[in-house]
Parts: sequence; C-alpha cells; structure tokens
Amino acid sequence: MAPPASDCRPLGPGDVVLVGRAASVQFTGRSGFAFRIIAVDDRPTYDGWIWLDGYQLDGRGQAVARRRIFVFAAGLRRAGTPDRRR
Repeated sequence: MAPPASDCRPLGPGDVVLVGRAASVQFTGRSGFAFRIIAVDDRPTYDGWIWLDGYQLDGRGQAVARRRIFVFAAGLRRAGTPDRRR
C-alpha cells in the first residue's frame, strides 16, 4: 500500500494520487480512481481539506476527464513517482 500523501512531501503538479472514500464520501466505489494533479489551490479551506485540479486517469494512466475535487488530504494515497520527462 502506498503511504498517505500527508506523510510525504507536499502535493504538487505532476503527482498522482489515489482518490477513494478516505478522501471524501463522494468518492465511493471498490477502488476509487487515480488522479494526476495539475494544481493545488492555496486558498484557505476547512482544516485538512484541499481543492485539487487535475485529470482522472484510467487503468493505463491515460487522462479520461478533467476535474476539480475537494478532498481530505490525509485520505489520499500516492500512486507512484511521476515521470517528469513527459
């Protein structure tokens, strides 16, 4: 299992996280989905919650939808190291 996003370096553009029920009750389902971050909104929100802009990814890592999501940061899991060469 990947470490919680909150236990690592700050989230930023290019990071891929797994979004599921632990991040918000609106994201239920068997395995949630992978999300590639393009921006983290720095405006203040509720403690521990953040707005993320990015792309929902399919099983091959391809973007299928652009989304803006409101999530509990400690509920996110990193999906792996992003490939910055692309």
